[in-house]
Amino acid sequence: MQIELLIPLSGLIALAFALFLSIMVIREKPGNQTMQDIAKLIEQGAMAFLKREYSVLVFFIIIVSIILNWVRGPITSYAFILGAICSISAGFFGMKVASKANVRTTNAAKEEGIGKALRIAFSGGSVSGMAVAGFGLFGIGIFYYFMRDASLIDGFSLGASSVALFARVGGGIFTKAADVGADLVGKIEAGIPEDDPRNPAVIADNVGDNVGDIAGMGADLFESYAGAIISTMILGQILFKTTNAVIFPLLLSACGVISSIIGSFFVKTNNPKNINNALTKGTMVSGFLLIVSSVFLSYSMFKNLDIFYVTAAGLIAGILIGFITERYTSFSYSPVKSIAQSTTTGAATTIISGLAVGMESTCLPLIILAITILIANKFAGLYGIAISGVGMLSIIGNTVSVDCYGPIADNSGGIAEMSGLDPKVREITDSLDAVGNTTAAMGKGFAIGSAALTALALFAAYCSSVGLKVISITNPVVVAGMFIGGLLPFLFSALAIKAVGKTASLIIEEVRRQFREIVGLKEGKAKPDSAKCVDISTKGALREMILPGLLAVVAPIAVGILLGPEALGGLLIGAVLVGVLLAIMMANAGGAWDNAKKYIEMGNYGGKGTKSHEAAITGDTVGDPLKDTAGPSMNILIKVMCIVSLVFVPLFIH
Repeated sequence: MQIELLIPLSGLIALAFALFLSIMVIREKPGNQTMQDIAKLIEQGAMAFLKREYSVLVFFIIIVSIILNWVRGPITSYAFILGAICSISAGFFGMKVASKANVRTTNAAKEEGIGKALRIAFSGGSVSGMAVAGFGLFGIGIFYYFMRDASLIDGFSLGASSVALFARVGGGIFTKAADVGADLVGKIEAGIPEDDPRNPAVIADNVGDNVGDIAGMGADLFESYAGAIISTMILGQILFKTTNAVIFPLLLSACGVISSIIGSFFVKTNNPKNINNALTKGTMVSGFLLIVSSVFLSYSMFKNLDIFYVTAAGLIAGILIGFITERYTSFSYSPVKSIAQSTTTGAATTIISGLAVGMESTCLPLIILAITILIANKFAGLYGIAISGVGMLSIIGNTVSVDCYGPIADNSGGIAEMSGLDPKVREITDSLDAVGNTTAAMGKGFAIGSAALTALALFAAYCSSVGLKVISITNPVVVAGMFIGGLLPFLFSALAIKAVGKTASLIIEEVRRQFREIVGLKEGKAKPDSAKCVDISTKGALREMILPGLLAVVAPIAVGILLGPEALGGLLIGAVLVGVLLAIMMANAGGAWDNAKKYIEMGNYGGKGTKSHEAAITGDTVGDPLKDTAGPSMNILIKVMCIVSLVFVPLFIH
């Protein structure tokens, strides 16, 4: 068998494992009829949103593929379409199973306890993880097997990035608009608990967890995965001109798939206090197996261990960034506890302390990234930097699994509350959800760190393609490009946050109207019109995602054509640096506010219903669009601009 065939084969193994997990999850009992009815509303809302979102994306994909056919030729156009289809498929299948795993997690918590509930929630998340790795490796592997030219595959990365951008922004707007609307009217104005069935926006909030944090995150990390692999392949072809340098990132990722599958079997516990340790154990086992594999691959393909060193550096950097993120977003540590304490003096001090924590949290991750870049460059130059990005993402099957487990646990708690189950069931799901908040924050940190390295690799590939050996920052054109690049993350974030605010306002008005006009709703004697809130969030998200998405695609092309390739290089430098800083700050500040609220709800500083709790809710509400809409979109923004610049190089060379 040719070694290149092992790559799509490993992708098929990942997809087969995802199918196996799907069957195992669906076979579990879905609970009583009330639980099933609520879960069905969530699933129907999520699938309806995805269908409408994808119907919009189809037009974008068709238009861009026609342009690519004109600029680069039919092969790049086909690669773009394949990348888009694989990205859509990864997000769709992951979310489909997750929307079935939530109610089964609730029922397992009710009937068998935390061990079974954790297994189902993690298995549901693992479907997303394996779908991301499987579709990525199969799509890239098959295309390379027939084309044997890495420079023709960059269209695949553009297709993945385009879908991810709209999926992340659209899903983020949906989920946070519904979440903010549900919290502000339900908790603060009406004084009812979170996930109370009387609240018309609760179903929309749960739908949002699926479309934003599972389908959106799946597409997000799919494009990170594809971008890291493809940029490394291109650099290997340009710098080394050997097959081994081109296929190494593919083989390393194939080993990562097997490592992730083995690591998933180590995620188990019956102790609520050990949930985080169980998830960490799975990651550590996967990482260890990958490092062992990279030793063998490095020596057999390059006759030295230099590539192993940079692979290990990238993987260790990703794990360290994840742990640092945990320190700043988990209520087990002082940063979140300091925010919780600040709630005793009001909402203003809560916002101030949260912003300070977010800003402080950027320091260590950036230092780690800088050290990783220096280590990678010392051992293998630009190719080494790209490989370190692949190393960070190579166990993506496990990383996405841990990340997507969180929204499933969150949904299971909502179903328990809306179904009126014993409070002990909610205690179990809350313990799963509390860890899920931290793992989601860690996943975002991992994604942001990998985005920085992937963007740097794509930037290096761009410079090689346009013949730029040096970009001088004393050149006014380059400086102008850097300023434009630096402003784009701020403008993009502003558009995304404003979109959440606008759509949330519509949700708030609708929830108020229903409480006012539906007789008996507040007393629990009438049912809310949940479908109306889902429809408002869907329309708002689809309408508001267009402008930020177009900005990411149009801006680099316009600068490249009008100011030239050097100015575009400056734009990419400015966008990457500012985008990474903003992404870490927003994601960690939002995660810290969220868990400060959870910490108070556990009984600290007066607990639920106090002024401290009200201030914490305000902080969490401010943090929602930062951590789940604008923040996670930053890593896609910088990679989309880099891959657009690379793919459309012929337009910039006169």
